Amino acid sequence: MTATAARRVFRLPDLGEGLAEAEIVDWKVAVGDTVEIDQIVVEVETAKAAVEVPVPYAGTVLALHAPAGAVLSVGEPLIEVGPAGLKGDGADVQDPAAARYREEEQAGSGNVLIGYGTGHAAGTRRRRRGPRPADDRATGSRPPEEPAGSRPLAEPAAPRPLKRSAPASAPQAPRVISPLVRRIAREHGIDLADITPTGPHAVILRRDVEQAIAARTPAPSPPVEQEREKGLVAERIPLRGLRRAVAEKLSRSRAEIPDATTWVDVDATDLLAAKDALRRSRPELGIGLLALLARICVDGLRRFPELNSTVDTDRSEIVRYGHINLGFAAQTDRGLVVPVVRDAHLMTTARLAAELTRLTGLARAGKLPPEALTGGTFTLNNYGVFGVDGSTPIINHPEAALLGIGRIIDRPWVSGGAVTARKITQLSFTFDHRVCDGAAAGGFLRHVADCVENPAILLADA
Repeated sequence: MTATAARRVFRLPDLGEGLAEAEIVDWKVAVGDTVEIDQIVVEVETAKAAVEVPVPYAGTVLALHAPAGAVLSVGEPLIEVGPAGLKGDGADVQDPAAARYREEEQAGSGNVLIGYGTGHAAGTRRRRRGPRPADDRATGSRPPEEPAGSRPLAEPAAPRPLKRSAPASAPQAPRVISPLVRRIAREHGIDLADITPTGPHAVILRRDVEQAIAARTPAPSPPVEQEREKGLVAERIPLRGLRRAVAEKLSRSRAEIPDATTWVDVDATDLLAAKDALRRSRPELGIGLLALLARICVDGLRRFPELNSTVDTDRSEIVRYGHINLGFAAQTDRGLVVPVVRDAHLMTTARLAAELTRLTGLARAGKLPPEALTGGTFTLNNYGVFGVDGSTPIINHPEAALLGIGRIIDRPWVSGGAVTARKITQLSFTFDHRVCDGAAAGGFLRHVADCVENPAILLADA
């Protein structure tokens, strides 16, 4: 079998859920490495989640077809693998930049990327090859490209023994693994060569760059006539990944759904007291405010099933679901995501609390699988954590309704004929006017409000 015939190109696979593209976040291998079948070789970010991609071939990595930060469509070349020991056309050559990349990557990097782990998957193996005298451009193999703003690639240096250390006075390039760290340094005008690394094997971590930014001497004050420009930076930010998916979904919601919003102020004093009582008596259950609100929403949707639905415009039909998949808004370092609690109507309050906690942890770690972000039938949004009272939420297309919860604060409230200080919040409810009229929407919101004010109502159907 010839070397050419033995080459195998693995293309970006279909990641499911209608995803058409992904951004390269971090390569786990480099040109010249030996890989095994099903070894994780790259981490990519889709519009929904971070995904680790395994390679279906075993052998030697001949080429990486995209650098970190590049966006690939499904079906585009991702990585090229050949028989073990093959390097391009068979010559024993090695690009010095690729060798340096592998050396840095093996060192580890600590806190490299927000929301992603830094260790390699268990079982990952690496083999370092000896120096080779020529580049392999003629064979189509190429080393991984360094992110923009990094040092330019030098011409291959003359081979030297691997165990021979460089003279103490010889300058060394700063070791930076993460493309994100390079980008932050570039955007703030930080020279990586001036930074003292704190990571293992002298790797520069994100915190090192952030400390350099904080310690930098402030720039001179601008002239008075330019004061209006102080603190403003003109820039263009690519709309892609999660931000692009959110933009497309919200735009589609506004364009297709004739929504309406209604709201009501409610006394949440007794709901907070019930939460505190559960925390004292059954702390192991971990039932918090969001779990109680989720339980109330599920009960309301049982009573008003027209709101647990969607509109099939192609068939001119309203589709009412036979299940409740409750989505909830979660703010993460990647942006706003909506994990979905599947079959919430079958769960107790304690099970709801456990699932909310599990999904929130995965969301903040950037490890939610794509299927955990799809299939919702109703969304709960507790924007009160941002310190705001009310909102006119945009429906999470293709759902038909969304309930928003504002902050809970002390306000004067008439109770028992007297004005007293109570824990008050505002409930905002946005619904698709095609699936119901105001009576159903108002009935649902009023039922939710009554349960918030008197949680014992839920016991009637428990």
